[in-house]
Amino acid sequence: MAEKNKKIVIVEDSKDYLLVITENLTKEGFSVVTAEDGEEGLKVILEEKPDLILSDISMPKMDGIEMSKKLREAGVKTAIMFLTNLNDLKHISDAIEVSANTDYVIKSDITVEGIIERVKEKFVAKI
Repeated sequence: MAEKNKKIVIVEDSKDYLLVITENLTKEGFSVVTAEDGEEGLKVILEEKPDLILSDISMPKMDGIEMSKKLREAGVKTAIMFLTNLNDLKHISDAIEVSANTDYVIKSDITVEGIIERVKEKFVAKI
């Protein structure tokens, strides 16, 4: 079980995927706050100051990479795990360039349980 009070913001426009990830992280003891597009995500992250950000890349209003750049410009250094179906080198490169403190996961290549394990392995020790 994860430490209580570790806050994760999930920015994802697929409501079904958002619900599944939120339920699984909550079961692991994380506090989860959600947003459904990049603009809302930017606002929520600045307000909530999470320990970890999970973000889709392709979203309405503002994509995840642009949102992440704006967060870095605002001084937010929180680790970001990009969850996306975009697997081309350009998107991977753009996502990783945002910060050294990022990870890139292709949703179709991993189960929800795998994402939860990756969150715990890669980020819980840091947050």
